[in-house]
Amino acid sequence: MLFRLLGLGFLSLPLLAQTAQYVGSAVCRTCHTGVYDRWKKTRMANVVLDPKEHPEAIIPDLNKPDKLLTFTKDDIAFVYGSKWKQRYFTKVGDDYFPLPAQWDVAHKIWRAYVVQPGTDWWVPYYPADNLKRPTGPTCDGCHSVNYNIQTKTPTEWNVGCEKCHGPGSQHVARPSRENIVNPARLDPLRASDTCIQCHSQGRPLKNPIEGRYYDWPVGFQVGMNLADYWQLEDHKLGETTFTHFPDGTAHKNRMQGNDFVTSAMYTHGIACFSCHDVHGTANNADLLKPADVMCLQCHGPQSPNGPRAATIEQHTHHKAGSSGNECVGCHMPKIETEMADVNVRSHTFRFISPVEAERLKMPNSCNSCHSDKTAAWATEALKGWKEFSAWRVVN
Repeated sequence: MLFRLLGLGFLSLPLLAQTAQYVGSAVCRTCHTGVYDRWKKTRMANVVLDPKEHPEAIIPDLNKPDKLLTFTKDDIAFVYGSKWKQRYFTKVGDDYFPLPAQWDVAHKIWRAYVVQPGTDWWVPYYPADNLKRPTGPTCDGCHSVNYNIQTKTPTEWNVGCEKCHGPGSQHVARPSRENIVNPARLDPLRASDTCIQCHSQGRPLKNPIEGRYYDWPVGFQVGMNLADYWQLEDHKLGETTFTHFPDGTAHKNRMQGNDFVTSAMYTHGIACFSCHDVHGTANNADLLKPADVMCLQCHGPQSPNGPRAATIEQHTHHKAGSSGNECVGCHMPKIETEMADVNVRSHTFRFISPVEAERLKMPNSCNSCHSDKTAAWATEALKGWKEFSAWRVVN
């Protein structure tokens, strides 16, 4: 099948993959200077840093004693992360391994870092010792471009241009739409695979691969069908698991894709880049616009898409300018665990009613903000919102 409909011109993706080579993001800057310079400042471009080249990347003071801190700067080959938590990896031979403590950025404290039994699906296939759990199979395929499982090396660390646009050698030699992948020109479902390949919990369709169990879609390139390489973590409604709440909402971070594919937004052709620009913006989460502005572009008052109210305040029953008046407060509640009590937002875009949540023993949209109140209080409050169906409030 030719990929003109997917924005790849007359060059089929298998042919492109066979003939094009990865060249690294720095080459892209020659023609795409503005976009490159924006991207270079993002967390995508800086998730993995070598402290020898970037000593400023280490957030905590490693000279301050702590019972969990059993390593020094000299042990650290890579620093991972900077927003919620920071993890540290050492190199032994040709593999990288996680060190046993991580920095909680929000609380400014050390926390133990070891994957517990009965959590991630791959845990039974590796020893409990961190130094026997290499990051190549579990982490590095998403934190790099073109990670080679044989040589255990990537074209480049971090989420570079070719992670989302495919190998660029042909495009560099002859710049054209026909020889590079632009996710914005792909079918919306295929376009979102670009992000879901890493922002999801799942496992390869075939495991083990060359004797190791991988936690990322080995062999996938942007533009391909992710479902040919990757299956999202399964869930049985009504069960609370390491990955899911009983209603199917994600239970933890890095599951935006698992959430999103269950949403009405995804069904109606919205893609990840409809809201986010991973090249970098001034807004939180690299949103194209601030969250309250972003949603109202399609869901303004009296919009056919809803809400069908004269004003947003009438719909939310919260004052203008308050966090409760923002769409994300109810439709993207912060209930998915990042670390300790630090949560990230759900991406199902569903309002989680307090009655349903109480029955399922899970968080709800109301009490994620009104944490000092009960689910019963929230249900009674909703009953007073006369423009909404009483049947939906209590069922």
